[in-house]
Amino acid sequence: MVRTVIIEDYNSDWTKDFEREKSELINILNGKIISIEHIGSTSVNGLGAKPILDIAVGVNNLEDVDKFIEPLKQIGYECRQHKEFPERRFFRKGEWRAGTHHLHFYEFESEHWNNQLLFRNYLRTHPDDLKKYHQLKKEMAEKYHFDRVSYTEAKGPFILNILKKAQKEIE
Repeated sequence: MVRTVIIEDYNSDWTKDFEREKSELINILNGKIISIEHIGSTSVNGLGAKPILDIAVGVNNLEDVDKFIEPLKQIGYECRQHKEFPERRFFRKGEWRAGTHHLHFYEFESEHWNNQLLFRNYLRTHPDDLKKYHQLKKEMAEKYHFDRVSYTEAKGPFILNILKKAQKEIE
């Protein structure tokens, strides 16, 4: 099943869903992780999103993530190898191209970990850029309704621009 790109209005249940999933992950990963964060568009109040919960898990070493494959399988997560993203380990809950949860493991406080939080936190505190991003997402979802890869790539320049602005603010 290939799910089309549809941007839903913000749903406060996304935060509740994250808190439930976080509790389950803490039980499964039992002290072997440093931090769990709600990331992506579902983590930003007021931002429309594809209804997929993105969760970042910070670890000391990505090699340790191999130990989590079987425990995470027990709660519905499938490990997906993405050679083009060596800085993270990725797990999906739900069907291919129709996942409900995306679990991203990063080395805690690495550049990639920090960028996820920087982007999220910037949008949470800059309503004008949040509105622009929401509008871009809706336009790209319409343009690339059946092409998730192109939809994601089309957002890239905007995301990079936000990261530059956010970085300047913290310097």
